[in-house]
Amino acid sequence: MIIKGIIVDIQNRTKFRGEIEVENGKIIDIRHSNHQIENYILPGFVDAHIHIESSMLVPSEFAKIAVTHGTVATVSDPHEIANVLGVKGIEFMIENGKKVPFKFNFGAPSCVPATTFESAGAVIDSEDIKKMMENPDIKYLAEMMNYPGVLFNDKEVLAKINHAKNNQKPIDGHAPGLRGEKISKYISAGISTDHECFTFEEAFEKLQKGMKVLIREGSAAKNFDALIDLLPEHYENMMFCSDDKHPDDLLLGHINQLCQRAVARGIDVYKVLQAACINPVKHYNLDVGLLQNGDAADFILVNNLTDFNVLETYIDGQLIAKNGISFIESVAIEIVNNFNVDFKKVSDFKFCSDSEKIRVIEALDGELVTNEIESDSLIVDGNLVSNTNTDILKMTVVNRYQNSIPSIAFIKNFGLKEGAIASSVGHDSHNIISVGVSDEAICRAVNLIIQHKGGVCAVNSSEKKILPLPIAGIMTEKSAQETGKSYAEIDKMAKEMGSTLKAPFMTLSFMALLVIPSLKLSDKGLFDGTSFQFTSLEIK
Repeated sequence: MIIKGIIVDIQNRTKFRGEIEVENGKIIDIRHSNHQIENYILPGFVDAHIHIESSMLVPSEFAKIAVTHGTVATVSDPHEIANVLGVKGIEFMIENGKKVPFKFNFGAPSCVPATTFESAGAVIDSEDIKKMMENPDIKYLAEMMNYPGVLFNDKEVLAKINHAKNNQKPIDGHAPGLRGEKISKYISAGISTDHECFTFEEAFEKLQKGMKVLIREGSAAKNFDALIDLLPEHYENMMFCSDDKHPDDLLLGHINQLCQRAVARGIDVYKVLQAACINPVKHYNLDVGLLQNGDAADFILVNNLTDFNVLETYIDGQLIAKNGISFIESVAIEIVNNFNVDFKKVSDFKFCSDSEKIRVIEALDGELVTNEIESDSLIVDGNLVSNTNTDILKMTVVNRYQNSIPSIAFIKNFGLKEGAIASSVGHDSHNIISVGVSDEAICRAVNLIIQHKGGVCAVNSSEKKILPLPIAGIMTEKSAQETGKSYAEIDKMAKEMGSTLKAPFMTLSFMALLVIPSLKLSDKGLFDGTSFQFTSLEIK
């Protein structure tokens, strides 16, 4: 097979009219050629850090859409399904991913459960990590969220890190806001990347101290604008990632969109492509071709180097997508889950109090971090209730692995004026999380999730919509198109009920993410992510 076009040699910072000869999935020759074809040929895009589960799609269905945007590989942390199903969940992701022509590169989740302050469905200890690090299908130790464990020399945490080192596999970081001596110690443990930087200054310090910094632009956390100006000088040590990408967003684009935005800001195209195509392959030692003789024939054709409209995608010499049409076929999918909780009563969401003031989670649109604010209470018949006038709404996290009393908190900026929304996509343990204007609405939404053993839903007095997620309570066996349509309808309903957030369900899913400051809610109670301890809802 011979493919002609303008060949983009990123590493030598040049481009030329030429042709690529492919045989048995490998590039056997790249040569100059006189022709008038104006398409550009470049290595495929790589998402340097993503949780496939957050697309709500299984890997095989994710791949079908990603290839239409020129993505040929991902560095994938199966942390979400691991918190539900443990090693069995990771094995599910690997085996499903192998059924399609796409280069998934899974890591071993380092923090299952993410903390001891929440109830997860599984535990992965250092002995499990040791076995996984010896598995060639496991490419790296995934994000070390337990940075206090690193800083205070926790034996179990350090054992996991050492197992990765002993197998010469990279160790990913997760240290939002960590600076100074603390980040120096964290890096010295052998942790090489961070995708959680949310300010220019933080990312610059980490780069100076030898870390690779990932520019994240997902459905909820968007750090592109804050970090992109570091790329011109630090392009050799930066990559692009999604972290979390909802299905409707994935249908629109992927890493190609970040390349387009970066070039539009005047950044040198070779530097942009270095971050998008080359750096992840080299850092993680991926079996992904870089458009060199002898490489796997993994490359894409785009219309130009400004729009990056993907015309064709090749993986191992096979045409996988053309003009937005994916040639990857759907495969049989096993349904695996861990959902064991009874229906709830309205009274379960009552919080008796006489406190005049309460601590409130302030959600920030497009951010995983939250603020802690103080608010006046609204008490009816001795029960703390939502106040739609001040947008201080009741929130709950319900343990979905066993029956227990729901935890209660209050949150600002969801904006709902009626009804409730709920989801079993609740990072990291994936318990049920809900926000609503009344106990009745919250109970109705939570029970709809329990009925379907997972999903995202919106309810009001006259209507209910749910996207069932039967696989681990966080994914569906359906296609991206079907899933994206259902998700968009529920997202629209949430906004019609008053939410002003760009991605209310994605934001909701992170309100139980305890390892990201400042104030979050687990199934065990309100949690201060700065001091890493529980705190009280009531301010006495």
